Amino acid sequence: MNVEIREDSVRITGYVNAVERLSKPITENIHGKVRTFLERIKAGTFRKAIKRNNNILVLLNHDKNRVLATTKNDTAKLVEDNIGLRADVTIYDKDVIEKARNNQLVGWSFGFYPNSDDLGSEGKNEIRTITDLDLLEVSILDDTKSPAYNGTSIYARSEDANLIYRTRMLEDEESEEREEESESEIVTDEKLDSLANRIAEKIVEKMAGAEEEKTIPEDESAEEEKETDDNSTEEGKRDIDYSSFEERISKLKRT
Repeated sequence: MNVEIREDSVRITGYVNAVERLSKPITENIHGKVRTFLERIKAGTFRKAIKRNNNILVLLNHDKNRVLATTKNDTAKLVEDNIGLRADVTIYDKDVIEKARNNQLVGWSFGFYPNSDDLGSEGKNEIRTITDLDLLEVSILDDTKSPAYNGTSIYARSEDANLIYRTRMLEDEESEEREEESESEIVTDEKLDSLANRIAEKIVEKMAGAEEEKTIPEDESAEEEKETDDNSTEEGKRDIDYSSFEERISKLKRT
């Protein structure tokens, strides 16, 4: 979770859930039986859910009375990428801004109705793969929510249906790890420009060294040649580092 505090708002970004990643053990009544299982969200599931619902809420601690932002008014942007469900939320709630200033915001969670799943096993673990869901809300959690509940479920009856509304929280460490992976995968124009500049600096350094060598007075050339011979081993090692420019430098020396 990345928090950017502004004058009258706070922007919060990060991964709410990583797809195809197993959760901690969860105990729930599914398919008519209480089971303990590991759960994962199939890739593409969030993408379909976001497309179906044009008004996904952003809440504080799953409190329906604390709507902080929505996808409908563009204060919240949700997208599933190759890592998982990523949120970019701008919040104007003064209480949340104060919590952000006091480092009291601790993570993400999401509330959903599971529509379909596959049950299987891997070793001794029962695995539940959610293949379709309705995404109702994404929540920002403050420090009143204990990290001990990461990976567990919270139950709440729907007011208008006999369905179980479930929430899941991604562990903070895993969320940070996913964001680092995402950032490391992106090769920006700035990174390419920086690399190009460093290469250009190396070329200029080598060319300047070659020009200096050309202007050495004749009475000093013998002494310089001796020093070059003495340092031939070290110079050879440097040439290995810049082997791609060796031919160009040799041509400069011969001119």
